[in-house]
Amino acid sequence: MKINFTTEQYENLIKIVYLGNWMINAIRSGNPGDEQIEKYNEIEQYIFSFAKDFGLEKYIELDEKFNKYFPSQELEADKEIEQYMEDYNNQIFWDELADRLGWRDFIRKYGEEKISLMSQKERFLKREEMVIKYEEEFEKYGIERLEIKEGEVPQKI
Repeated sequence: MKINFTTEQYENLIKIVYLGNWMINAIRSGNPGDEQIEKYNEIEQYIFSFAKDFGLEKYIELDEKFNKYFPSQELEADKEIEQYMEDYNNQIFWDELADRLGWRDFIRKYGEEKISLMSQKERFLKREEMVIKYEEEFEKYGIERLEIKEGEVPQKI
């Protein structure tokens, strides 16, 4: 099978493969127990290997010592890519913060036993109510009103 790309399509493919592999593997150190997902590194290497054929060496460099392709500084500094990464990180931060705090409050308010007796719909609605409270807070005030309280630490959930 053969797939044909224009130079513009291939440039976009480089960027999306770079972003996808970054999302999957940038959080992994590569050390034992925290291995990178090799199948995504391999597809990235394969896609990057065609950069010269498309005249896009400015984005991908071959390191002959390691015989591997790496994104160039120009690709890593690409404003569009930086913006996608920033947007993604910001969205995940706020979503996770609201979700985790909402979950914590949900368990504190109802307790695990009472929650286990709720229907799936009731659990979802009551938990979502807690999450929405934080989403609205963060939308209005960001992290400005978040504080760490001194004193006894509640039991870990």
